[in-house]
Amino acid sequence: MALDLQTKLILDQLAAMKMPPPLETLTPEQIRMAILTSNSGEQEAVGKIENRTIPGPGEEIPVRVYYPKESQTSYSGLVFFHGGGWVTGNIDSHDDVCRSLTNLSNCVTISVDYRLAPENKFPAGVENAYASAQYVYEHAKEFQVDPSRIAVGGDSAGGNLAAVVSNLAKERGTIEICCQLLMYPSTGAGVTPPFKSMHENAEGYLLTSALINWFLGHYLNNEEEKQSPLVSPMFYEDFKGLPPTLVITAEFDPLRDEGEAYAKKLAEVGVEVECIRYDGTIHGFVSMSKMIDKGKEALVKSGEWLVEYFNK
Repeated sequence: MALDLQTKLILDQLAAMKMPPPLETLTPEQIRMAILTSNSGEQEAVGKIENRTIPGPGEEIPVRVYYPKESQTSYSGLVFFHGGGWVTGNIDSHDDVCRSLTNLSNCVTISVDYRLAPENKFPAGVENAYASAQYVYEHAKEFQVDPSRIAVGGDSAGGNLAAVVSNLAKERGTIEICCQLLMYPSTGAGVTPPFKSMHENAEGYLLTSALINWFLGHYLNNEEEKQSPLVSPMFYEDFKGLPPTLVITAEFDPLRDEGEAYAKKLAEVGVEVECIRYDGTIHGFVSMSKMIDKGKEALVKSGEWLVEYFNK
């Protein structure tokens, strides 16, 4: 299928402006600043927002808590991990996504500002992600959340962390996760040979294979860590008993095939899985929902899906 017209317009505009320069030629600080300055526009209203911290390994973890407009004594909860290759992104960069998910699923969304590489390399992000999910589960009343209705979710690197947290929760038996939302997740960084989509979409669609390698180079301490299931959840040996899962992928995304392969692995052992590919668009399209209608569609679908499993 050809590129969606709205997606193509964005790519054409960036090409005409010769922007951005190849991101892998920049420093983490330069990319973080670019993301920070591009996050603007009208914000979707929610009930209320609280910025706070929760205990973490070594230091406090900043979180942003979004409450729905509808006042209730208890809500479902979504612990959300932002994307950005474990190197960039923060709770501000994904503010729009979290506001939408809060309203669409009528849940409390706890957006986690986990430690980033290269200042904090693997497994720092994993440790923060798991600690935050465990804290929300064990202190659910602090967030007006029902502990039996807590989901994890994220996009890209955040989808990776959500998948890892679900696997760790199952292994350790410490957190009950009712479902997981994985938006174009990184699940197979160590798989060789790389999936077909990594070659098909290596260049020209914002997330490139060179940029993926740049992210991994900053995140990991060595190449061998790609084989860890905490980096490549595809390498977990037992997927039985994982929570119901929604996997969202994009046609022109290098990570498309590994997300879909992960969904298939879960389905093969009886996990309830829905995997939806959004044709014609690119990695990160959900964060571009103000410009790409398919991003809005994916958010609406995610909200409906979360409500379904929150209520089961």
